[in-house]
Amino acid sequence: MDDAMETGNLAPYQERPRIFPNMRSKPSTPLIFRILMRMNVRLLFVLLFLGFGAIFYIGASTSPTIVFVFSICIISFVISMYLTNWVLGKDEGPPEMVQISDAIRDGAEGFFKTQYGSISKMALLLAMMIFGIYMFRSTTPQQESSGLGRLTSASITVFSFLLGAVCSGMAGYVGMWVSVRANVRVSSAARRSAREALQVAVRAGGFSALVVVGMAVIGVAILYATFYFCLGVDSPGSMKVTDLPLLLVGYGFGASFVALFAQLGGGIYTKAADVGADLVGKVEQGIPEDDPRNPAVIADLVGDNVGDCAARGADLFESIAAEIISAMILGGTMAQRCKIEDPSGFILFPLVIHSFDLIISSVGIFSIRGTRDPGVIGVMEDPMMILQKGYSVTIILAVVTFGLSTRWMLYTEQAPSAWLNFALCGLVGIMTAYIFVWITQYYTDYKHEPVRKLALSSTTGHGTNIIAGISLGLESTALPVLVISVSIVLAFWLGQTSGLVDEAENPTGGLFGTAVATMGMLSTAAYVLTMDMFGPIADNAGGIVEMSQQPESVREITDVLDAAGNTTKATTKGFAIGSAALASFLLFSAYMDEVASFAHTPFTQVDIAIPEVFVGGLLGSMLIFLFSAWACAAVGRTAQEVVNEVRRQFIERPGIMDFKDKPDYGRCVAIVASASLREMIKPGALAIISPVFVGVLFRILGYYTGHPLLGAKVVAAMLMFATVSGILMALFLNTSGGAWDNAKKYIETGALGGKGSDSHKAAITGDTVGDPFKDTAGPSLHVLIKMLATITLVMAPVFL
Repeated sequence: MDDAMETGNLAPYQERPRIFPNMRSKPSTPLIFRILMRMNVRLLFVLLFLGFGAIFYIGASTSPTIVFVFSICIISFVISMYLTNWVLGKDEGPPEMVQISDAIRDGAEGFFKTQYGSISKMALLLAMMIFGIYMFRSTTPQQESSGLGRLTSASITVFSFLLGAVCSGMAGYVGMWVSVRANVRVSSAARRSAREALQVAVRAGGFSALVVVGMAVIGVAILYATFYFCLGVDSPGSMKVTDLPLLLVGYGFGASFVALFAQLGGGIYTKAADVGADLVGKVEQGIPEDDPRNPAVIADLVGDNVGDCAARGADLFESIAAEIISAMILGGTMAQRCKIEDPSGFILFPLVIHSFDLIISSVGIFSIRGTRDPGVIGVMEDPMMILQKGYSVTIILAVVTFGLSTRWMLYTEQAPSAWLNFALCGLVGIMTAYIFVWITQYYTDYKHEPVRKLALSSTTGHGTNIIAGISLGLESTALPVLVISVSIVLAFWLGQTSGLVDEAENPTGGLFGTAVATMGMLSTAAYVLTMDMFGPIADNAGGIVEMSQQPESVREITDVLDAAGNTTKATTKGFAIGSAALASFLLFSAYMDEVASFAHTPFTQVDIAIPEVFVGGLLGSMLIFLFSAWACAAVGRTAQEVVNEVRRQFIERPGIMDFKDKPDYGRCVAIVASASLREMIKPGALAIISPVFVGVLFRILGYYTGHPLLGAKVVAAMLMFATVSGILMALFLNTSGGAWDNAKKYIETGALGGKGSDSHKAAITGDTVGDPFKDTAGPSLHVLIKMLATITLVMAPVFL
């Protein structure tokens, strides 16, 4: 590494003027944030004081545990504000860097506003449909005994749905807001040292992660406390606290709805721009990645923010919200069956676990420090090793806090040792998360054999690269499935042997044990999201360095960070798939309990030997493949438009290659923005309409054939098969895409001929094929799995 770079004595900047377009036509900051920024500071302070006072009053009227959760969330928000100030306090570098960053920010915020405007309209339409369905549906015996009428039930569900949608959108905005401001600061820091650039990227990702997880936890807590306070829960003649979590399902559905469309739209945007930029720029024209002469480069960099940051923030928000709500439902159900005197500990346990997640993840984030020894940086430390050390710190703290939480919240006189069994369930989940991270790194990091073999296959051509990548992706499904299977069985067994029994002396803790394992897996979610956000921020930083034509030594730093970012993104996707599998299992169990409540008959098994039920399973598997096909096809169609536009500009403006003419970046941004908004509708509508249509169709068929539960059984089979197929498909898509990407990065380090060689061109083809796999279809699938579970839970009465 150049000594000049480490000491900060850099060569003169590129004298050629760089002018980048303003992509923003209107103010893109959400309305609520613009209103807050215009308010008088004192008035804002008073309103915040009153708001927090009301929240704490309602929380104190509900449970001391809720007050604890509120306090931890607020502390995490304060920590995130510190991280924001620290990151924004870093310099932005020379003017050319700032111009590029401004163009990226304008494009990202403009697309975000348009995309979420479209999503909000669809959410309002769906909310009205939910309200109508709930107004005409039957009620459960619990609702009848508590006096909860149809209007109240409909209003609560719609309010929860809209609140979940709004919070999910805000989580996405937070993820994008920090990334478009941190990218240029990472680029500037890379001019001084690799470790400083790493620290800036990690702390920027940490801000987003703490806010997203904190919002998910405090959102569920506020909703729970508000319903508890307003409905007079546990007072004579009112709802029991064990039934309260079912009212929160709408919140999870709203979060899933927004996350699915955010992931689809953002994924189509980012990968269409990336494919178009690579195929024409790198393969046909032979220019480097993120070269300023490429007309699609700004669209590509914008896509990193709207696809990998905004969409991932909404995605993880939805994952945590769905897991918390499903675990609360199962905890309440188990406590009711076991006649536990104070069931609040089992219901509120998920909120406590994720509150501790905020604390331990903050410690992990702050454990990654800069170094004052330039000699250490000169040898270029492995960013993955540094991030792994922070993750190890977080894991150790998670084990300690999980054990303390189970003893605090889950101790009961009926089974004094049950808390220890559940602590072991949490340990199973934590170890599952750690093993998932390791497996994903093994299959996607070019330090390991699978990716190096994939890179070697590029030396014999494009076709062998594709064959090797597909086989790697297929193979990579085996270990994760084995790990998930062992985790579910082991956690269920530990819960079942906890000593908790119902009135008939039957063990009842099995499902809750699986729920606790899911909580354990997500007990380090904030740090995992930090690693995920690190990836696109580092990728953007590399693009800014290349476009502003900084010294090669600076680009070397950002290339290493970018390669590590590819691995962390793949790791997070593997982590998300594992948690989606466990969460979907929990939601499936909650769905069967909900059907039993409405049908007034036990509903504990689904017999796939019944032809109609088997057909439902086939339809569920088909849904996964059709959804994936439409998502990938959307990227392909949009990428074709980008390729044609980039080729047109190179032909009509030959001076672009000699820096005598400026590319029209705005045109490519406009193409991918409009196309991604158009293309996200069809696969998203398929996901929402399919389970409802199938359930209603077979309900009608069951009515005429004398099988009143046929619709519910068919939907259960559809959900079951879709979950299994979706997990396998998502693992294949995410891992193969990440491996193709890092095989290309490995060759770009100088191996197997290096940049511009035939093997490099073959690797670019593989990376292009993998782009829609790992950043569009794959991430959307694990959101789809959980959304199918929540929509069937919300719509359960429609199938009866």
